[in-house]
Amino acid sequence: MSEETEELKNPRLKDVTNIAIPMVLSQASETINLFVDRLFLSRLGKLYISGAMSGGLTTFNVMSLLIGIIGYVNAVVAQNDGAGKKRNCARATAESIRLAFIGWPLLILMIPLVKLFFISLGHIPDLVELEMTYFRILIFGSIFGLVRYALAGFFIGLGRTRVVMLANFAGMLINVPANWILIFGKFGIPAMGITGAAIGTLLGSLTIMLILLGVYLSPSYRREFGTAEELGFDRRLSKVLLKFGTPAGVENFLNVAAFNFFVQLMYSYGPDTAAAVTIAFNYDMVAFIPMLGLGFAATTLTGRYIGARNIPGAEHATRLTMAVTWSFASLLVVLFVFGARPLVNIFASGLENGGVDVAPTAITMLRLAAIYTLADATQLILAGSLRGAGDTQFVMRISIILHWIFAGVAWYAIKVLKIPPVSMWTIFIIFVITLGVGMFLRYRFGKWREMSLVV
Repeated sequence: MSEETEELKNPRLKDVTNIAIPMVLSQASETINLFVDRLFLSRLGKLYISGAMSGGLTTFNVMSLLIGIIGYVNAVVAQNDGAGKKRNCARATAESIRLAFIGWPLLILMIPLVKLFFISLGHIPDLVELEMTYFRILIFGSIFGLVRYALAGFFIGLGRTRVVMLANFAGMLINVPANWILIFGKFGIPAMGITGAAIGTLLGSLTIMLILLGVYLSPSYRREFGTAEELGFDRRLSKVLLKFGTPAGVENFLNVAAFNFFVQLMYSYGPDTAAAVTIAFNYDMVAFIPMLGLGFAATTLTGRYIGARNIPGAEHATRLTMAVTWSFASLLVVLFVFGARPLVNIFASGLENGGVDVAPTAITMLRLAAIYTLADATQLILAGSLRGAGDTQFVMRISIILHWIFAGVAWYAIKVLKIPPVSMWTIFIIFVITLGVGMFLRYRFGKWREMSLVV
């Protein structure tokens, strides 16, 4: 029995951590980039951190359909690798890169619509100007991120997540100092404020893309997978990527759109609430983004075992990944409950009037966020496992339905009932818990065990 077959028959905690820990660290570097970016901008005023949060989230929203389709190469690569079809891994990656270049010009066409979106929600003109400055620069440079997602999906699907981790760390080492230099104006470069923050972010993204591309085309990967040769159009793999990736992309787009709509509605309460929400979500992403990395690990492991037709192995790998994720989430629950005040003051102390109008609301929101952290962990891991098996249709339907019911409730509660911000935040927590329950029920009773992405 080969070592690979033995591994696929007996998933161990080591197999999970070998994939998951580099993914968590990779996502942690993303968290550091966003966190430091917002921290620097908080020194310029509460409108700047709100503008970056809103503009950045809207950029991701506009990109999210393509990201979902392109990123699904992770599951396709994992199943084909598990089935021993290595050349298919490179072919699927080439198809996802092609989709990135086809879709990029369409993203740029969204610029005028996004401005109308911000204005229609009642954002003040100064905030709209900052949001659009940040969004416009990021969307023009979004091709770096799209290609990067395709290449990262290849390595994640193979379980070689250390490559992605090292590339992300290199990007962070470019991003953070570039933001400091460009935002505040150092070494003779004029202060560029939020424009500098956007440019620094793109420099980091470009760095990651170039490193991943260099490894992808390296001699060892060319020999093993034919990465430099398998560049032609493959109809079968293109159909698989579109058939299973499109539901993931549509889900990604509509979910982020609903969440973005909720954030923009919260911003309509005014600058103080907008700053409080931004601070709370900056810490929420400390939990969410690394757990998202663990969700990617769940997709990879499930895909690998499903590809080898080892269903018990896939189930056991999911349980192990869930245990790791809950352990991480539990630590953050304690941090958010007992450390909310000093955490919020890191941002609030740099705002106008020392943040006295912002901090109380932000502290309450951060403590409440601890309630849904474990539910969020559950839904991310189980949704990742379901996607790895190919059960993207259900994940798409239940997630979209719940997100948009919540978005409708949020609009009615804020615009018609005019409930206080903290009450609306409590409704958000109930929504996340409901989503976790839905994913658990599908995983427990669904048909994902019978699916396959191998062609």
